[in-house]
Amino acid sequence: MLVLKRIRVTYRLALDPDADREKVDRVMQVHPERCPVYRSIHPQIEVSTALEMVDA
Repeated sequence: MLVLKRIRVTYRLALDPDADREKVDRVMQVHPERCPVYRSIHPQIEVSTALEMVDA
């Protein structure tokens, strides 16, 4: 039987050089509480996220 205990999500965003990266960081901080999938499975399954910002 397969039992999921944790999920790791990595977001890789290609941003313009003049993009407001602090704003993107703030959005990522509130994203989980607004995400219906996260809210459905948490806290039964540990969900962690990472953000990689690269130049477009």
